[in-house]
Amino acid sequence: MRAKTLFIIAFTALVTVFLVINTDAVEFNFIFTTAEVSKLVVIGVCTFIGFVLGYFVAKPRTTVTTYDDHFNADDSKKDHLSDEDRNYIS
Repeated sequence: MRAKTLFIIAFTALVTVFLVINTDAVEFNFIFTTAEVSKLVVIGVCTFIGFVLGYFVAKPRTTVTTYDDHFNADDSKKDHLSDEDRNYIS
């Protein structure tokens, strides 16, 4: 197995153990109200939101790898050589 795979498995196991240990209910203050919520739910939701945000931040952006499409529209620049260039190549 690769190191990245082992790290993901170990990290997932640690998060799971951490969530299972913290199952007691606590008073949680929302913006408009207060409620008794399990620590498991609060930590789990925060971890999930963190993973989703991390995925979107770290997602690779699409990059242009070639500019051939730009030149295909104007074939006169790409296919025709000047007389001087033809003499040099010959």
